Amino acid sequence: MPTARIFQRPKNAMQSGKHRTDAWQLEFEPSEAKRPDPLTGWAGSGDTRDQLRLLFPTAEAAIAHCEREGFGYTVVPAPQKTLKLQSYADNFK
Repeated sequence: MPTARIFQRPKNAMQSGKHRTDAWQLEFEPSEAKRPDPLTGWAGSGDTRDQLRLLFPTAEAAIAHCEREGFGYTVVPAPQKTLKLQSYADNFK
């Protein structure tokens, strides 16, 4: 039985935009370890679930999908968003 991980995507640290951070993402845990390809040396495996990522509007929708399909799942709670409030004058202290 495959195991899925359900989480909210974090904001990209390199950009200020918050596009698609409110959606919940479902990813499957790898079922086998990656191994180097003898010809190219690239890491890979025969597990095709590693390529699958599903987006859901809510965590409940993702959980319902896992229960309907018979997948095990782990929900990673969304991190708390903190604001660092400071004024422009704090740059010169």
